[in-house]
Amino acid sequence: MNIVLLGAPGAGKGTQAAKLVAEFGTPHISTGDMLRAAVKAGTPLGKKAQTYMNAGELVPDEVIIGLVTERLSEPDTQKGFILDGFPRTSAQAVALDAELSRLNRPLDAALLVDVKFDVIIKRLTSRRMCKECGFIGTDALSSCPKCGGEMYQRSDDNEQTVRNRLEVYERSTAPLIDYYRGSDLLVTVDGDRDVELVYNDIKQLLHL
Repeated sequence: MNIVLLGAPGAGKGTQAAKLVAEFGTPHISTGDMLRAAVKAGTPLGKKAQTYMNAGELVPDEVIIGLVTERLSEPDTQKGFILDGFPRTSAQAVALDAELSRLNRPLDAALLVDVKFDVIIKRLTSRRMCKECGFIGTDALSSCPKCGGEMYQRSDDNEQTVRNRLEVYERSTAPLIDYYRGSDLLVTVDGDRDVELVYNDIKQLLHL
């Protein structure tokens, strides 16, 4: 099961990835986590990425592809992988396909967790986090049900920021969805439902 995970911020990709990992033990490879780990470990690619990050620039595709290739050489990925956060553009998808072809580990599917933007905006702007323990709930909670701490809205969950993030996603990722549709790899699931219903659909669609 070699999967690329697609979906807008707040669509619930992370929740579904966590369920796949728990049931099947497939490594969830988040490029953000991978970048931070490489930088912390001081690997050659990590040091290269750090120079771009320190300058406030985007880390180039070839560095990210290198990190992905390194990660896919680790033994735990032999039974499959879930790539999250990369590729973000069709150019990156082409480069990733070439590398996976070289490794003889082609993708089985590009899984799109599809949720309408107005639903995501409502979902994210109503999200609240506990200042004390980090519990995530909704604006219906006046205090944290776990520790009684104060619930607050994160700065990146205000409506303007959420709309900006979705616009960036739309510009960069819409061509990527078309790319995977053209490759007959795109699998779309309606993410605007109960988590378990979405997960059961995903397993059916991926023949798991």
